[in-house]
Amino acid sequence: MQDDELAFFDSEAYSGVLETLIRAYEPEIILAAASSMGRTLLPYTAVKVHAGLTADCTGLDIEEGSGLLLQTRPAIGGNIMATIKTAEHRPQMATVRPRSSRPLEEDPKRKGKLRRLALCDTLPGGGRFPALKEGRTRVLGYRREEAGFANLEEAEVIVAGGRGLKKSENFSLLREIAQSLGGEVGASRDAVDRGWISYPHQVGLSGKTVSPRLYIGIGISGAIQHLAGIKTSETIVSINIDPDAMLHKLADLAIIGDAFEVLGELKKRIGSEG
Repeated sequence: MQDDELAFFDSEAYSGVLETLIRAYEPEIILAAASSMGRTLLPYTAVKVHAGLTADCTGLDIEEGSGLLLQTRPAIGGNIMATIKTAEHRPQMATVRPRSSRPLEEDPKRKGKLRRLALCDTLPGGGRFPALKEGRTRVLGYRREEAGFANLEEAEVIVAGGRGLKKSENFSLLREIAQSLGGEVGASRDAVDRGWISYPHQVGLSGKTVSPRLYIGIGISGAIQHLAGIKTSETIVSINIDPDAMLHKLADLAIIGDAFEVLGELKKRIGSEG
């Protein structure tokens, strides 16, 4: 949908348009990113069309035989991963956490139709889009929050710290290493909850899902919520004195040792490489 009246996101207007499209085309599945827009628009629309919705999915599949959408997401505080099916109502709707999966390689043999619509168009069955009325909200503009901003989703390198760093001052060492590697600083939920670093740096299901080329986790035990947020990283390095840390099991390279000794040596090696 492309129209000047839809230039700014308004949940009532967008939902009215999406509801009309659903009733006209009767899709089996509707997916959206679990962004601020997707998390607002899809639940509102699902209620209007009496459909089910699974939010914040980290995995999707199609069930053999039934063709149902299998929607996997964290449940019970992130301690288990539940797979959900919407058997009775259509469309099957889900929001998906960005970067929770790596994109497939391009396949030129696959074909699809892209429909570009405007509010003046006539839909299948003769339907028309509703006139957009002035809603209960009005967009005045957008401002970017710069304080504490960390662009973790786009970072190629992330150096993240957890409870093993012991105090907020020790994150300065992570910042030096991250800067040397051209990366960003991340953190576990535990470190953020202790006030050692701000929430925009939090990695995991309750923070940001990331997919860098290199993820270095320092003093992070590796709760399931954290692991689910980094699983698509290309290379994972874990540094922890605890040999049983869960992050070690996921890591491509696990270093068992005192975090500060390892970081000190790492800083020297980076410095010697220029």
